[in-house]
Amino acid sequence: MRVQPGSPSPVRRGPAILFAVDDHAKGNPVLRSELAELAEFFGTPLYVYDLDRVDAAYTALRSALPAPSELYYSLKANPLAPLAARLADLGCRAEVSSQGELTAAVGAGFDPGAFLYTGPAKRPADLDAALALGCTQFSIESPADARLVHAAAARARRTVTGLIRVNVERAPSGTPMAFAGSRSSFGTGLSTVLAEPHLFRPGRHLRIAGAHLFLAGNIADGAVLLDTLGLAARTTGMLAQAGFPLEIADLGGGFGSPYAQPGSPYDFSQLAGGLAPVLDEALPGWRAGHPSVRFESGRYLAGSAGTLVVRVRDVKQSGGQRQVLVDSGIHHLGGMAGLRRVPPAQVVPLTGKTEGPQRAARLVGELCTPLDLWSSGASLPESVAPGDLLAVPNVGAYGLTASLVGFLSHPCPIEVTVADGQVTSATRARIVREDAVVSERTASAALSAAPLGRSHPPLS
Repeated sequence: MRVQPGSPSPVRRGPAILFAVDDHAKGNPVLRSELAELAEFFGTPLYVYDLDRVDAAYTALRSALPAPSELYYSLKANPLAPLAARLADLGCRAEVSSQGELTAAVGAGFDPGAFLYTGPAKRPADLDAALALGCTQFSIESPADARLVHAAAARARRTVTGLIRVNVERAPSGTPMAFAGSRSSFGTGLSTVLAEPHLFRPGRHLRIAGAHLFLAGNIADGAVLLDTLGLAARTTGMLAQAGFPLEIADLGGGFGSPYAQPGSPYDFSQLAGGLAPVLDEALPGWRAGHPSVRFESGRYLAGSAGTLVVRVRDVKQSGGQRQVLVDSGIHHLGGMAGLRRVPPAQVVPLTGKTEGPQRAARLVGELCTPLDLWSSGASLPESVAPGDLLAVPNVGAYGLTASLVGFLSHPCPIEVTVADGQVTSATRARIVREDAVVSERTASAALSAAPLGRSHPPLS
């Protein structure tokens, strides 16, 4: 099918394009060719996001959650405007942690008055920006954070709502990515919160209205997820029993999704039935909205929507191993791989001889660092050759914006969204260097404090 320049590109229905990657073992060259066609038109590396799959993920997760409850989209997973706008239209609220995410959320159509601003080590300027946009709800990480948020609210002459971020003493068992326990920097320990609640009430501009817990992430097992959210509910209930105001109970998330490997979204359909009785016991009145129960998700809502298409640039033998080099790497996907925080990628051949004998290879990127490795034992066709296209499925969350986009100054991939069989957008992110804008007083103080003998450019 020919893609015409200058107009939306006609392609087969979005879900079919990406399900072809999921079901790669069955083989379907017709459907695979649609991703290949997009790659030939836009170039590689290329991210393709299927917004119809965002719809499907939202519907599945919403039906798996106990009702009534609110669902927040964590923009850190993927702040791309068309994808985030889709979730805003579906009814999600926004969880943000920076000025960039504030801007993205507003641009996507989320209501700033319903934002939840989270994150450790908040900056006063970021809080000022959030308040200026109308954000009034903040996760409070510590007594110092409470004072910081209160001071920002006082500058804005506002009264804001705070949710105390609570850290349980021990991380839930069986979770792959713990945000709680003795090694966690998130929140304040439950015992401290219970012993010194007054430390979280610095003044009249900050009103504590509930609790915020996020105990673990990327949980694939429904039973483990139930245990994790149940622990969050019971911990929140302990705060209520101790006399803390509890209008809002944000239980976090942890809803996992396959990452950089073929597979369907995990089935959490039994969650509501298992969690509702726990909520009845720990948070009586939740069914009437007292407290309002909230959940957060980024990975589950966006993960299955994305595919990264790359081109093989070289195949060679080195160090006794077959090395397959592609025109992408950890600057486009899996930047945390350098910290060994992501699993090896499993790619799917789109072109060339996609069937036939397979052989292990090191799947390597284009960066000048030995850390740029997607897999040390990728199973690829024996015949894979330069020019072939490969697809990395399930990378709609924690893909490009969780990567080392600035390293070596390569251009970012083009990001394409498709919906209902049509290309709906095509954009490329850029890192733009701008002149720093500082006040004369701040600049003068910085220069006077600098080591003697060092030259400085004149202020303009």
